[in-house]
This record gives sequence, structure tokens and C-alpha cells, in this order.
Amino acid sequence: MTVALMWEARAAAGRGEELLAWARRKELVPPPLRRETFRAPQDRVLVITWWDAEFTAALPELPEPEGELVTRAVHRWRFESVGGGQGG
Repeated sequence: MTVALMWEARAAAGRGEELLAWARRKELVPPPLRRETFRAPQDRVLVITWWDAEFTAALPELPEPEGELVTRAVHRWRFESVGGGQGG
């Protein structure tokens, strides 16, 4: 089964590049099958990781950033693949 973990945070004003760099530096052990990092307006950063694991498996996740780098608690979601490729 493929599980995707999503991690999303909003940086403190003007600190979006710092949060992006912080998220990109954080290593996960073991590493995921795939990892993508995104940014959006309002200094938001999103990291999605894909794992070959059961939905409830204990998997490494990015932590909460330290200090005052973010404006709120990190949001986290877990999804499982339903297969079928595009359109399905």
C-alpha cells in the first residue's frame, strides 16, 4: 500500500525562504519513496512524502519548526492511495 504524508506550515511574516530552507534540510530516516516540497503565497510550505507502508504504520515525519519560525502549529494529513492512475 502507498501512504502519502502531507506537512504544511505557514512562516512568520517575511520568513518564507527560511522555512523553505529549513524543511528542505530536514532528513527523514529511513527516507521515503518520494518527497516533494512546495511553496505558496503567504509564506506557506508544503512537504509531501510517499511511503510503501500500511496506513497506520509509524513513519518519520517532519517536526514542528523550532522558535518563532512559524505563525501556527503545523498541519498534518495522511492519505492512502486508491490506485487507478489518472482519472481513476
